[in-house]
Formats: sequence, C-alpha cells, structure tokens
Amino acid sequence: MKVLVLGSGVVGVTSAYYLARQGHEVTVVDRQPSPAMETSYGNAGQVSFGFSSPWAAPGIPQKAVKWMFQEHAPLKIQPRLDPVMGRFMMQMLGNCNPESYAVNKERMVRVAEYSRACINALRDDTGIRYEDRQRGLLQLFRNEQQVEAVAKDMKVLEQCNVRHRLLNAEEITAVEPALSRVPGKFVAGLHLPDDQTGDCFLFTNRLADYCREQLGVTFLFNTSIERITRVSGRIENVVTSAGALTADAYVMALGSYSPFLARDLDIRLPIYPVKGYSLTLPVIDDGGAPQSTVMDETFKVAISRFDNRIRVGGTAELASYNLSLAEKRRATISMVVRDVFPEGGDLEKAEFWTGLRPMTPDSTPIIGATKYDNLWLNTGHGTLGWTMSCGSGQLLADLIAGRDPQISADGLSVARYAA
Repeated sequence: MKVLVLGSGVVGVTSAYYLARQGHEVTVVDRQPSPAMETSYGNAGQVSFGFSSPWAAPGIPQKAVKWMFQEHAPLKIQPRLDPVMGRFMMQMLGNCNPESYAVNKERMVRVAEYSRACINALRDDTGIRYEDRQRGLLQLFRNEQQVEAVAKDMKVLEQCNVRHRLLNAEEITAVEPALSRVPGKFVAGLHLPDDQTGDCFLFTNRLADYCREQLGVTFLFNTSIERITRVSGRIENVVTSAGALTADAYVMALGSYSPFLARDLDIRLPIYPVKGYSLTLPVIDDGGAPQSTVMDETFKVAISRFDNRIRVGGTAELASYNLSLAEKRRATISMVVRDVFPEGGDLEKAEFWTGLRPMTPDSTPIIGATKYDNLWLNTGHGTLGWTMSCGSGQLLADLIAGRDPQISADGLSVARYAA
C-alpha cells in the first residue's frame, strides 16, 4: 500500500517508521527543510509514560483563577476575541470532573505504557541513540497538599501496573544527588523509575535517517500542503507546492495545524495550540546538574539532562498561533532551574525556544479512522507527543493494515467528539 504521511514531527516520523516496517511504500511531506523543526525541536526532553495525566482535572478551574494573579504561574491566558479558544476552554472545563478525569487518564496511560514497550523495541531494532537515559522521572513536591493530591494518580498507576514509589525528603537525594545542595525545598517526590529522557530533535532526525536509508521512506521537505481533495467519501489527493500527491491511504500528523486541513473536509478537530517554552543550557558542574528528569509540581516545569546540556521546559500559554518569545516566560523557567539546580548549568549561554503543543480538551490524542475510508489521524498529543509517539505510530499502522492492535483503540478516534 502507498501511504502519504503529512508532517515530519516526531509523530509523523514514527508513523512512517511503523508503516514502512509493515512493508508499505511511505512518503512524508513537510513544509520545513528537515524533520522536527517545529514542536518536536525543543521540548522538555522527557519521555514520561507514567506521568501521563490530563490537564483537565478536578480543581483546575480554581487553580487557574489563582494562577492569573501569580507572576510565575504554570498557565497563562492571553485574552482575545477568539471563539475557537473559547470553545476549547469550555470543552476543557467540561472534563474537569472526577468521572471524565478517570476515563481520560486511563486512555492516556494505555497509549503511554504501550509506547514504552514500543520505543524500547525501536531502540533495540534500529540502534539509534539520541543522548537518551533510562533513569526515570522524579516529580517534586514543595508542600504536603501536593503529596495528598498525588494519591489519586498513584491509584491509577497501580491499576495500570506502572512502577512508582513515593519518596521522602531524604530519599529523593538518592535519585537526584544534586538536590542535596538545596535542602528543605522539597518535602517529597514521586519516582517513576521506568520513564526516560533524551533529545527529541535528535531522536526524530536519526529515526528519519534510518527510515530513509533502511526502509526506503521518501521525505519531501520544503513542500507546503495547500489542500486535500475529496471525491465520493475518499481522499483523492493532497495538493502541495510540488504538485498533487496521491496515495492509497493518508495520515494527518500535523499537530496544532491539523484542524485547518481537517476543517475543509468537514471534520472538526478540537485541537488548540498550547504554547510552551524551553531553555537549553550547557552543563558546567556535573555534580550540581540533574541525572535524569525532575518535574517541579508547583511550577509545572521539567528539567532534563542530556549528555552535556540541560533542557528546561514548561509553562502553558493560550495565545493562539503566536510564536513570539515572551521574556516573562523565560524568567519563570530560569527561576525554576536556578532554584532547583543553581550550580548545574550556565543560564547566560541558554538557547530560548517556544513551540505549539497540539492540545485536546480531554488531553487524549486523536488516533484512528475518519469518515473518509482512506484518511487517518495521528495528532493532538499535547505535551506528550514524544512520550506517546511510538505507541501511537504502531497502533495506527496496525489499524491501517487491518490488523488486531496490541492495545484497545477504544475512545481514541475523533468519533468520541461526535456528541
């Protein structure tokens, strides 16, 4: 089968990898000059299977009101007359209840845990390296209220057989020794030993090279996607700046930009861009730097270790498709890394970056079929695109081939929004 994948971010490239492994003739098209040049470029560096939780949760509306008046809040909303933003926020609020949270959490963990097995197998099969570490993730709590709140998540982790352990203030330094240099800041930590870290940009590019050289995947870069042509319930072709491209099946993996093409096909994707920021700074003291990933629960900022760099990612900003770099957001993530690992990296030499996370109101990705029998979706992964990419890609490839997938696809397709 000839398959055309739209998008060369981490989700698009992993989709191409799993499709090509099944023997399909795969072409990937993207407007950028190379893979992972947008949202996959500078993410937080965490592959956090066990940390997969919906943003829409009980208590979030009240927290959001408080965050509006905090200088270093994890969520910022830029007021604007934007009906799309308004609709997204109302749908998200509709998921901020215990019942919806439980359903959405199960779906996310289902994909994420499957993705853990898939990325481990991919690494063994391809041999690619991407400054990766398999040393887990440590979620840090600054007060007892946060420790009490995480009890609900721990119950879901237990139900899904995700290894985890709640550590006291002394035990967290055994996992991250540099935390001993900032005593008294954290009262506890939730350790997820099977989570991983690495550079998503390196991962995506090296996997793309493998796809091209070993699996025969074709990549068409510097190619803008203009529109999709449909005829009698099927996609006929994709019109691009390089001409019309035809295939037997089409995969839309365009992240935050998926709704624009889908809208012309009368498919409403409730995906909204949630702007995130990161800093990448050189390590200057190995003993004062993280050894894996820590997540500061108070500020929702992740700090990850690469070989000789530290990646700090966080904040969520609703600002439509604005990609300007806001110095106030830089100040927040700079403050957190300075507070947690004050001696680890050189902030004066940090690279500042921003990207648009494709968020759904229930935080669950959209994977599966559409009303067009040859159009498939793999998008809407929010902050967990890399975490879920391999599981999503394998699941989608199986669905397209008509194979029984290894996990249930229930509740993952766009059909869940039909009501």
